[in-house]
Amino acid sequence: MSQTLTQPVAELALTGDLARPARLTVPDLLGWPQHRVRVAFECRTSGVQHHEFAGPRLYDVLSDAGPGFDPARRKDRLRFLIAVTGTDGHHALLSWAEIDPDFAHAPVLLATSIDDTPLDRAGSQLVLPQDRCGARYISGIRAIRVDGGYPRPEA
Repeated sequence: MSQTLTQPVAELALTGDLARPARLTVPDLLGWPQHRVRVAFECRTSGVQHHEFAGPRLYDVLSDAGPGFDPARRKDRLRFLIAVTGTDGHHALLSWAEIDPDFAHAPVLLATSIDDTPLDRAGSQLVLPQDRCGARYISGIRAIRVDGGYPRPEA
């Protein structure tokens, strides 16, 4: 009798200055509203890529985790950075202002599918439709860290 080995579903860790850190899988991310984007970006090694991605907005997922903004400090959100790490060690850095609707409002996604292929096993992918180059597209996200540890200099 042979056993079928199933590969575990990939998981990403939300950590940092959050009220509700979490471990999320692609099936978990399907619980947020799914947005679809068609993108074209240039990849240095393989030229122009065209894909369609679907997934929740990074802003929605991180807002739900409760970033530790100080309500007494005007525009405190602007000091927060978001570090994304893939399973291959690739890193990307974003500022909170890039994804915040009150500022740049970039439609950054945590993709749950690429070209209608689910990413359950591979893990979600960071998608930045506004980027011309695909360098910040992180495949197989394993960690997202929100960091507000950049204090404002005292006057």
